[in-house]
Amino acid sequence: MGSHYEYDVKKIYQAYGEKPIEKFMSPGEMMGGQTHGIGWGERNYHPGKKAGGTTDYGDYNILVLEHLAATSEPKRPFSVSVMIPHWMNRLENGWGSWICTMTKETYGQVRRGIPVEQLGGISNAMAIRHVAAHGYYDTEEEIANVARKTMFTHKNAEALGGGEFFARVTHRVLNGTTPQDAIETVAVQMGGFIEAKVAQAIAKFQEATDPDSNLFQEPFVDDLAITSMARLWDIGRSEPIRVGKASPTEGTLPGAVYFILKYADQEDGLKKAIQANAMVGGDNASRGIAIGMVLGAFQGVQAIPEEWKATLDQWEYCDKLLDRLPLLKA
Repeated sequence: MGSHYEYDVKKIYQAYGEKPIEKFMSPGEMMGGQTHGIGWGERNYHPGKKAGGTTDYGDYNILVLEHLAATSEPKRPFSVSVMIPHWMNRLENGWGSWICTMTKETYGQVRRGIPVEQLGGISNAMAIRHVAAHGYYDTEEEIANVARKTMFTHKNAEALGGGEFFARVTHRVLNGTTPQDAIETVAVQMGGFIEAKVAQAIAKFQEATDPDSNLFQEPFVDDLAITSMARLWDIGRSEPIRVGKASPTEGTLPGAVYFILKYADQEDGLKKAIQANAMVGGDNASRGIAIGMVLGAFQGVQAIPEEWKATLDQWEYCDKLLDRLPLLKA
């Protein structure tokens, strides 16, 4: 959380001792209290959170895990309307994280009695929330359906497509496909925007790992790579935001794919990818869900450093809930 939405990569690098981050940090820790530097001021988007806590992206995944664990007997199709009371209760009783604009808008819609199939706003920010579904549903189509339904606060086609893309990729990796093969085949299957952004990420990954390229020689190669894959976002603050590091799917999707491809085959690849993602800042929480999901499926839970498990606030809580999911009970 320390570097979440901080856009100055050099500031992050200096704050973290000019080396990859090794431990969880609280909002603004080691960074002068500023959690949102270039373009965003000094607002703390994580009130009440401390090192080892989760952003709203993580909290949404825990919420879906709670719902699936509570509805595992008998196993049933995913229903947004069935989950909404639990969602409302969590929002109204100590959610503890940033509540995004789309969540606020959808909450208001539910209170006004808007039908479930009409819920959501127009945000193009990717918000993957379905991770637990991989321990509940057997088929790729079921997983893809849950990925879209858990993003019920969003109507934007790019955001929904991004969630479905990583759902399909993860399912295939869990069933023995390599991350690169899964990424390439799902991109072709989905086509359009998704295929174009994946092609962009693959090209950037190849450039960044080519010793003869100028990009390879750059000290902040990952930062330059992902910021180069999307436009500038001039939103009237002190400086324009680079969308390659921000929340819109046009940046988060290729950014996450870039980190997955670059670190998948390296020793300690999951750890290195998570560290590198944190070190570039921006919306590293959104990218982090996709990176952790795909590389976790590829390398297994043993790839997570023991010290990270021990210091993640809700590790034991979530681990017990996971044991109640149909595909993990045995």
